Amino acid sequence: MTKSTRVDRCRWCGRRFERDSGPGRPRTFCRRSCRQRDYEARARAKELGLGDAELVVARQRLDELHDGIAMLEAAIEDVERDISEAPDDPAELDRALQWLLSAARPLANLRLD
Repeated sequence: MTKSTRVDRCRWCGRRFERDSGPGRPRTFCRRSCRQRDYEARARAKELGLGDAELVVARQRLDELHDGIAMLEAAIEDVERDISEAPDDPAELDRALQWLLSAARPLANLRLD
């Protein structure tokens, strides 16, 4: 009998990992260090009187996230406009896709920890 795997995201860092569907409690973290960081964050939140839905994030990290989102929004608008102006031009579609990917990659790799 073979085990099936499922791809999940780490509850702490958001990285993808394969989770076995075998017996026992399912993994929610990609590494032990992520599990430890989550524990420390929950303990610190409890000390500060924060609820489960609240999170402490460094201002710089939050600003980086907002900047990345703004850049991605601008890229989406540019690509939508480019596609509407030249919907049948493969070179233009490729250029638009590359621009969108270059705007999305930094945001996808951004970590708040």
